[in-house]
Amino acid sequence: MAEQVLPPGFTAATELPEKYRGFFGNPENLLGYKVTQYKDPDTGKTYSRLSVSQKGAYGQAVSGSSEFGAGFTEEGGSLVSYRPGGVPGGDNKPGSNTPGTATYTATDGKSFTNADAYTAYQANLDTQKGQRQSAYDLLYTQFAQYGLQSLVEPLKNLIQEGVSPSEFTLRLRETDAYKKRFAANQTRVNQGLRALSEAEYIGLEDQYQDIMRRYGMPESYYKKGDLGTQAGFEKFIGFDVSPVELEDRIQTAQSRVFDANPEVAATLKQFYPGITNGDILAYVLDPKSALPELKRKITAAEIGAGAKIAGLATGLERATELASYGVTKEQAQQGFQTIADIVPRGGQLASIYGEPAYTQTTAEQEVFGLAGATEAAKQRRKLTALEQASFSGTSGMAGTALGRERAGQF
Repeated sequence: MAEQVLPPGFTAATELPEKYRGFFGNPENLLGYKVTQYKDPDTGKTYSRLSVSQKGAYGQAVSGSSEFGAGFTEEGGSLVSYRPGGVPGGDNKPGSNTPGTATYTATDGKSFTNADAYTAYQANLDTQKGQRQSAYDLLYTQFAQYGLQSLVEPLKNLIQEGVSPSEFTLRLRETDAYKKRFAANQTRVNQGLRALSEAEYIGLEDQYQDIMRRYGMPESYYKKGDLGTQAGFEKFIGFDVSPVELEDRIQTAQSRVFDANPEVAATLKQFYPGITNGDILAYVLDPKSALPELKRKITAAEIGAGAKIAGLATGLERATELASYGVTKEQAQQGFQTIADIVPRGGQLASIYGEPAYTQTTAEQEVFGLAGATEAAKQRRKLTALEQASFSGTSGMAGTALGRERAGQF
């Protein structure tokens, strides 16, 4: 049986005041009483009724009461029985404690004159309240494990309301605090993605944080704010960036730019003037920046760096074109070294024998297998043959790594 407490407005007492005891007697197991005034609509006269609350008297009620005995007025210091309608006397005689028609008030304020109906109704209210308490306790426990119990605490008042337990989670997700903590879910829904559960959401945040720590990212990228929010992660969750993709992005920037040959970063900044390491990192971590496009830009910078290391120069447009042909960093480094070996002599021979100019672009076509590779190879072999015919010796072009190993292969 639930602990009984006094209904609102009752005065605690173990026995009635003397003037009421003389009129009504003294109810057993009294918890308290209340006197309520009424106005008789027929006569306009004011009269009173006594309500009592007794221990164990109302089934499982946490608080309950009944109107006890007849109505009364106070005349000359004495209580006089009063029946609405102006009929003197009533159901109770002075000195009697036999109640007339009793009224039972449930905890939600509903009144009954039938004790059995009241008991059944109040028992159902108590059961529903217990279910709401259980729903609240479950939510509280689930969120407390993430340190987010403060999100649930405002829902405590729902225990007293007639809210279905199944609505507790819905009500929670409608609060401003919840929407702020799990803000990326709205971004996901706007893009046709499903909203994540709280466990999935926090699990992703933990994985992102672990990756950033492992790669030595500044703490400002994953610092926690109110309610554990990590604003920098909202865009990753909102745009459905997986932990694997995030690691790929960071690794691409770190291993291929920051930790690579300084020429790569220098060339990237040459191709994109004004860009800083912070800009590069911000671009890498922006989900709106497509990862393949990011990799193509870095590959173009690696190709440009390869040319620079070989003493050659290439612009953004040409480096991007070579990247589109699938030229890698390693191929660029080897290829531009070969090109640096053969272009000077090829240019001289073309000038000597009145042949079309042999340029870096011509050599790139052959070395990297671009459009025009066959014609470029023929041009180089012709210049080699002219030199050999003139001097009956080994051509300077044929003696290069390209001439020895790659002539005729393109």
